[in-house]
Amino acid sequence: MNDPQLPNLRLEFTLLATLAGLWGSSYLLIKLALMSLPPVTLMAIRVTLAALFLLVVLRVRHERLPTDACTWRDLFVQSLLNSSVAWLVLAWGSQYVPSGTAGVLNSTSPLFVFLLTAWSANASSSANKSALKIVGVVLGFVGVLLVVGVDALRGLGQENWAQAAVLFGAFLYACAALNGKRLAHLSPLVTATGTMLWATVSLVPLSLALERPWAITPSVTSLAAAVTLAVLCTGIALIIYFRLMKTLGAMGVASQSYLRAGVSVLLGLVVLGEQPSATVLLGLTVTIVGVALINWPARKRVPSLS
Repeated sequence: MNDPQLPNLRLEFTLLATLAGLWGSSYLLIKLALMSLPPVTLMAIRVTLAALFLLVVLRVRHERLPTDACTWRDLFVQSLLNSSVAWLVLAWGSQYVPSGTAGVLNSTSPLFVFLLTAWSANASSSANKSALKIVGVVLGFVGVLLVVGVDALRGLGQENWAQAAVLFGAFLYACAALNGKRLAHLSPLVTATGTMLWATVSLVPLSLALERPWAITPSVTSLAAAVTLAVLCTGIALIIYFRLMKTLGAMGVASQSYLRAGVSVLLGLVVLGEQPSATVLLGLTVTIVGVALINWPARKRVPSLS
């Protein structure tokens, strides 16, 4: 008998993989954009263009932004956790941390989600379900290590501040995934637009005050990377992200960080003309299995008639 949950599960996994692809490619785009753009200005461009793009989509779909102060306050908090601060520390840290190390550190958000959830009042969930998620988290992290390579962890004692910044970004992603439940009454498009508007209000003045962007002469490559980062990897990606928050939950959405790390490594291999090794392919397989275990729906037991 066919499981009625499978079609929906396939759709969620497809969206999760798409989100991982979009955010996985953002590492390469950030590197290209940082060639001639400072980090705060880059992030200001990213969120401003994303906000404009989302406002157009919002108008085309005839949706409206919220009008109550409470919702806008929740959107502001979400923007700090998921974009303004998280992307700012990632951009700053990416200037000094090797991409392999950054990928490993930035992939730890599911671990933070699980720990934060375990310490919350909702920690009394099914033991079997929690055990399955633990196995998925562990497999996902092992897969990332295989994809990036153990050598990427050498020198973790160096550039401590930059590494801490990237790791702090992963922690903020976890907090954002949990805080996103407060916005469940909004559509994914409205939530994405609201957070980007707040991020624009936060980062544009910071860029003007710290980096004097009017004196910068960015290259065409950097500008193209920034625009692509804003529209595809931010505007469209956030709509998918908040859509998945309603269906997969915090742990499920956070699990895409494992796939995201694999995508970023593979893109680097393609750009550099290298061939994926057997270890990389094994790591990707382990990562996908881990993500599947984290998101696999719990089956309800049929009561015994005996």
